[in-house]
Amino acid sequence: MDGSEIRALGGGVNHIGARAHNERLILSTIQRHGELPGMDIAKLTGLTPQTVSNILKKLENDGFLLRGTPKRGRIGKPSIPMAINPDGALSFGFKIGRRSADLMVMNLAGEVLAEEQTTYRYPMPDALFAYLESGMERLTRGLSPLQKERICGLGIAAPAEIWSWTEALDAPAGFSIWRETDIQAEVARITDLPLITQNDGTAACRAEHVFGRGREFGDYAYFFIGSFIGGGVVLDSKVVVGGKGNAGAFGSLRVPGPDGAEVQLLDAASLYLLENAIAREGLDTSALWTRPQDWSGFERQLGPWIDTTARALAHAIRSIGAVMDFEAVLIGGAMPEEVRARIVTRTTAALAQLDTRGLIPPAPQLAQTGSNARTLGAACGPVFDRYFLQ
Repeated sequence: MDGSEIRALGGGVNHIGARAHNERLILSTIQRHGELPGMDIAKLTGLTPQTVSNILKKLENDGFLLRGTPKRGRIGKPSIPMAINPDGALSFGFKIGRRSADLMVMNLAGEVLAEEQTTYRYPMPDALFAYLESGMERLTRGLSPLQKERICGLGIAAPAEIWSWTEALDAPAGFSIWRETDIQAEVARITDLPLITQNDGTAACRAEHVFGRGREFGDYAYFFIGSFIGGGVVLDSKVVVGGKGNAGAFGSLRVPGPDGAEVQLLDAASLYLLENAIAREGLDTSALWTRPQDWSGFERQLGPWIDTTARALAHAIRSIGAVMDFEAVLIGGAMPEEVRARIVTRTTAALAQLDTRGLIPPAPQLAQTGSNARTLGAACGPVFDRYFLQ
């Protein structure tokens, strides 16, 4: 564990009264590094071995940790690694997208126990929250009584100011009802589970940080290409939310558009542009949003869209590289992995053609989490709020 990760997790506190912090610190350390014996946890956290031993016993008794196979080979008693108990806590994740909504139930180890999706032309609150209510009931049918008791909350990932995209979604004037919709109040009518809401780009970034390639980098930028492109920022091995919850709003970056005029990145590198191109050919666009994803019928439109997206991303990466010395830019999206890989390759080539004198732009790389990153990140919200260090 390097210095940046130690700073990210925070130092241990040994005095009485800081038990909750230390429990979170130990759970976070095990979550990030995998199963560990007590002595290794003490070294990584700065806590005393006795403090670690006491907390491990409590977390095991409370059902959050499991004992691994004793490891021999050292002088003295064999060390016993401790691992996260997947059933220690469960949470719901709900992603509200422009063309689809995804719902899942996830355990403490990040395993998706059940999930489902609904698609639509545009999202309306009444239909969405009715779907959420019935979907939560369906997803819990296959859970054990203990798992149901361990559900700790609901996380929702949604785009900021969704009501402002009426024209791009070809939605009716009534779509503006989202401006007056209180998500907290709507959810309270459905369930008394604690609710955590976050920007969908930040949620996707959190999923990549926790379950994807986040262990490889301390500082990186993240793009998620959905109906509208968004993203997130990780500094010092922590997902940065920002004072207004809008850090990593890369969709607003100014880049050259297809005709050379300056546009926002979201108007040059978003899936709605591909959708429009497919629709102009008279083809059914629903396959873009349903899973499993098969885009083989869209190659005629896909190739030009990838080229345009890559050029715009290259300009955006050059801009953010002038602001922060990121180690990498991870690119994910609501699309097949093969398509994401092509975007990364083309973006790398386009970036190499730009004038980057005076800076070293971060290298574009393929994110690990896929189309469900926003839903995974939403489900992380309640878990991290209660059990891990942020």
